[in-house]
Amino acid sequence: MHFLDQAKIFVRSGSGGPGAVSFRREKFIEYGGPDGGNGGKGGDIVFEAVAGLNTLIDFRYTQHFRAPRGHGGSGSNRTGGGGDDLVIRVPVGTQVLSEDKDEVLLDFTRVGQREVFLRGGDGGRGNASYKTSTNRAPRQHGTGWPSEEAWVWLRLKLLADAGLVGLPNAGKSTFINAVTNAQAKVGAYAFTTTRPQLGVVRHRQREFVVADIPGLIEGAADGAGIGDRFLGHIERCRVLLHLVDANDADVAESYRIVRAELEAYGGGLADKPHVVALNKIDMLDDELIEALSAELAEESGTDVIPLSGAAGTGVDWVLDRLLDAIPAAEPVGDEDEGEDEISWSPLG
Repeated sequence: MHFLDQAKIFVRSGSGGPGAVSFRREKFIEYGGPDGGNGGKGGDIVFEAVAGLNTLIDFRYTQHFRAPRGHGGSGSNRTGGGGDDLVIRVPVGTQVLSEDKDEVLLDFTRVGQREVFLRGGDGGRGNASYKTSTNRAPRQHGTGWPSEEAWVWLRLKLLADAGLVGLPNAGKSTFINAVTNAQAKVGAYAFTTTRPQLGVVRHRQREFVVADIPGLIEGAADGAGIGDRFLGHIERCRVLLHLVDANDADVAESYRIVRAELEAYGGGLADKPHVVALNKIDMLDDELIEALSAELAEESGTDVIPLSGAAGTGVDWVLDRLLDAIPAAEPVGDEDEGEDEISWSPLG
């Protein structure tokens, strides 16, 4: 499945159905009169957050969403049927933005969250509702209230408990593959990760979600490399794991570059709790590991964990530290096992 974290769509609610103009005409009924019913209400545009999605790719191929209009009223004071609501299913973490992207209109942060975005128009009045003591046979009726429409942007910010940051080729993909069932691409060159990856870690009877984003380079905030576009996916993380390649010429400088980009991006990323790990230590001797760890600890102002995602060295230590920073993690349970997989489409 291709990853897409932004999509522009058009939405329109349903207009109200027209009211009816009708008069009662029955044999042996002495008094007739108007009996035109009201029109039905148009369908609403509703967004719903569903589980199991981490991309907006379906909205690349389906971009226009129109709810049905209400049906017209009829005689015998029968109200027209209302148009069905159009439910648009989006991943958890999706934001609905105005067309100019200046305003966040809706923000979906939990599974099952439903929000009415555009309300359908009310149905028009039938001629029976216009009857008065002086207007016994009205022929006017309402045509129904118009629909609402808008162009909006959908922007996905993945929801994860821990986020991985670091320079390209710092070993983030190797780490997430080691601790989760993710199958991130690994290679001996920079920018092997070109889109965010999610994985679920199960450790010490708890579970949490880890997000891996493409590596940052100096000037990413100004668009260098892949840029800082994907940093939005870790804005909601509770803790960041900063991986530094032990084979870098200057591990302190590598740390400074990434921290500077986090501060330049904003969004509170630089203020989040973070765990610092010196990665790829499997080919180094103990003396060099100790020296590099001390250098990195002095620069970061926090304890540094020696780590090798490939060899598994220090992995449990890192996971313990991440768990300490993630409160109220749900225990691993079996209550969801055996449930049928639900097929998905943007339309409910």
